[in-house]
Amino acid sequence: MSAFRDRYSFPALVRHAISGHKRWKPAIRHPEPKPRYDAIVVGGGGHGLATAYYLAKLHGLTNVAVLERGWIGGGNTGRNTTIVRSNYLLEPNAHFYEHSLKLWEGLSADLNFNVMFSQRSVINTCHTPGEMEATMRRYNALRLYGIDAEFLDRAALARRVPDMNLGRDARWPILGALSQPRGGVARHDAVAWGFARGADNRGVDIIQNCEVTGFQRGADGRVTGVLTTRGPIASDKVGVAVAGHSGHVMGLAGMRLPIESHLLQAFVSEPVKPFLDVVVSTGALHFYISQTDKGEVLLGGGLDGYNSYGQRGTMPNIHEVTAAAIEMFPNISRLKWMRQWAGVMDMTMDGSPIIGKTPIPGLFFDGGWCYGGFKATPASGWCFAHTIATGEPHPLNAAFTLDRFGRSAVIDEKGAGPYPKAH
Repeated sequence: MSAFRDRYSFPALVRHAISGHKRWKPAIRHPEPKPRYDAIVVGGGGHGLATAYYLAKLHGLTNVAVLERGWIGGGNTGRNTTIVRSNYLLEPNAHFYEHSLKLWEGLSADLNFNVMFSQRSVINTCHTPGEMEATMRRYNALRLYGIDAEFLDRAALARRVPDMNLGRDARWPILGALSQPRGGVARHDAVAWGFARGADNRGVDIIQNCEVTGFQRGADGRVTGVLTTRGPIASDKVGVAVAGHSGHVMGLAGMRLPIESHLLQAFVSEPVKPFLDVVVSTGALHFYISQTDKGEVLLGGGLDGYNSYGQRGTMPNIHEVTAAAIEMFPNISRLKWMRQWAGVMDMTMDGSPIIGKTPIPGLFFDGGWCYGGFKATPASGWCFAHTIATGEPHPLNAAFTLDRFGRSAVIDEKGAGPYPKAH
């Protein structure tokens, strides 16, 4: 390990406390870009940083650069509702996200950085008999996959979430719920910092304020490097992980993706005393709710419904989500909203991600995460690193290829058809 930084531990904390905390070394370096790297990762969010970390840790590729247009974690990594779960119906999704959840469970120790992963349980409510049947089907599939799940009736739900409105006369009566006890939340910016520190500690150059403006190509069409606002940088392997800006960046290489960019917004209330120690979501009402460690009530909803690269939401969506939340949790009706934001979602035609090679040799792509980007962070980086290092996908991401859309091998978890905003 590099000598320029301390290892975080209780003895280190005591040692630095004695010195007045004046001798801590920077968590990461701020290097100038080299002329050439063995691999370049475009995008300094969670997925890009995780990719660089696992390239160095698992594949021995340390001459790697992460190029970030702004600052690390300043995009969707810092603009989400931090939910982590693996309770998916379709087999490729279930196994991929379960691998991610297992990585989450050991991530703080692995990174020597507290990502504040809290396994407080994720509960999905059911409001119609049809939804109960579909949810029971998912429950049975999860048990067959070996993934934890519990089906809660109204009595069990009342004990688990006592502040939830379970009245028969509710506008949207709740009939039952599916719970994943190992699911929960993590601190989004801590995840970015942890992966950045871990990658930097293994020799990866993290270069902020370095926007990619084009791709260099050889006579045979192979990618040979990138053009940036800080000069050209050569590499025979370039991976792109830029979330909602995937279409724009990949367009610089002449590729058009089966992806649309949409807004997904969230907001938090003023802090109050703890009353909600689980994550609750409802597909029927398109919203989810949790309470942060600071006491803020965190709400998120569905897409705003139109294409945009903006990072601000709309009032109609705020009104819709708030109305649904107050119906299910009447005790929050008098709270004041404190902050609001939106992330730019890269929505694919089937609602599942793309992780793999592209038709351009030397160019790899990781994107199309829809609603699943944050929870996928460790496994996305793990699989993308394998793909870049070996030139072939890992079995966990073998189904998430770009060419699946041409082969009618879509992974449509929701069954909504080829409409990005419907997933």
